[in-house]
Amino acid sequence: VIGEGVTEDSILEVAITAVEGFNVTYIGADPGKGAALHSHQTVEVFYAMTGCWALYWGDKGDQESEVPSDGPPAERLIVARNTLGECTRCKLHSTRTHLVFGTGNPDAELMFVGEAPGRDEDREGIPFVGRAGQLLTKIIESIDFRRDDVYIANVIKCRPPKNRNPTPTEIETCEPFLFAQVDAIRPRVIVALGAFATRTLLRSEEPISKVRGKDFNYRGATLIPTYHPAFLLRSPDRKRDVWEDMKRVRTILRTGR
Repeated sequence: VIGEGVTEDSILEVAITAVEGFNVTYIGADPGKGAALHSHQTVEVFYAMTGCWALYWGDKGDQESEVPSDGPPAERLIVARNTLGECTRCKLHSTRTHLVFGTGNPDAELMFVGEAPGRDEDREGIPFVGRAGQLLTKIIESIDFRRDDVYIANVIKCRPPKNRNPTPTEIETCEPFLFAQVDAIRPRVIVALGAFATRTLLRSEEPISKVRGKDFNYRGATLIPTYHPAFLLRSPDRKRDVWEDMKRVRTILRTGR
């Protein structure tokens, strides 16, 4: 729906009443307006430079986070990072100190995916730099890798206030950029750290205790779920399970099976 003289209020009313079940985001003179309705697609109401109001719907999140299929991984990652920009797509941007994109080797065979930045990560702009990050470094070194050899990212790129769980809308908004990172790097193995990352990547509600110890195919890689380092700090008796998972990672990388 495009037309001069069509107001934002009337467009929003059309979007909200006629497209029930979609996400509705208003972009224009006052980005604070709008409504969020859950779905896998996005409806955007935006103010065109011509002074017209327009209603758009489609899988914009997946489209805007695509990376080139050719070229070095480092260049593909740059495209993904530039597309993300100084993101304001969800409300988490208003409380963050730094956006935490990811860190490590763009040519990595091994990638780790966590949940979201914490206080230390938000302050420094780097994933896994607190106590849990120090333990993750030791886990990486236990299979004869250095932290600089792997790539580390989170599903969510901004810290949720008080480290609360990300909302479904925040996940849906942010996860296409994680997918872009995976597609840019093309790792052979992805380790999902903890229940949240595992559920998000596998689209499963199975508890982490039920899926760890198993291999999954994921975007051309082998995905191995394991416990989050922060959980291990609270439950050190589970370190043995993580060690078994990491030995499996090492075997896949050395032998291909």
